[in-house]
Amino acid sequence: MFYVQRDAQGQLVRVEPAPYAEATETLPADNNEIQQWYANEVVEVSLKQLKQSDLEMIRVLDDLIQVLTSKGVIRVTDLPPAAQAKLMDRTQAREALGGLSHLINDDETGLI
Repeated sequence: MFYVQRDAQGQLVRVEPAPYAEATETLPADNNEIQQWYANEVVEVSLKQLKQSDLEMIRVLDDLIQVLTSKGVIRVTDLPPAAQAKLMDRTQAREALGGLSHLINDDETGLI
């Protein structure tokens, strides 16, 4: 049994397995609305994980390109002009933060 709250249009706005003050009704676990609610929640969690992964992969790819260019495996000019411009922007941004290196942990992303 799930405790639910609906908006003025009758759409679910909150679903909880335990009672709460704003709950307006209960629905069984096999109810279609409950199934859709949790399916949407799984999709949202997956999308958030992918977005975080994308941010982490950007750093990996940036480092990989720097290693390949420093070893002479590729040249920045081998890449399409749009990629070159983006790499230059990132390189300049990272160099600008070089004076703030104590704020950035190379093992992790973010400022702390």
